[in-house]
Amino acid sequence: MLTYKPRQGFWCECWTEDFTDETEPPTLRASFDAYSAPQADRWVAVTLRTISPALDPEASDEAWGWLYQGRIKTRQALLNAEHCTVSISNADIRITWTLRPVIFLPLAHRQGPELP
Repeated sequence: MLTYKPRQGFWCECWTEDFTDETEPPTLRASFDAYSAPQADRWVAVTLRTISPALDPEASDEAWGWLYQGRIKTRQALLNAEHCTVSISNADIRITWTLRPVIFLPLAHRQGPELP
């Protein structure tokens, strides 16, 4: 009989919100299961570096400000198993990453990368 142990980690999401349409709720754009604080904040960092060339100058400054200074606070909070958010506003869109500590429960009868 195999036993499975729960595993601590972080559930990470990326949401966008359009300021021009107040009737439209925020939209989930991506999610990621991270198994360590470095992996969780790296997910946000890679995304910000990837999109920064397409951002307006103010949003790009926000992004790089987090990458150089805010990321340290985020990592410390994650290491303390605290919920974190990172947000930037570009034109009429707000992009928000949420990083929440969770306990991942393994799937029953999972033996490797494929489900039975």
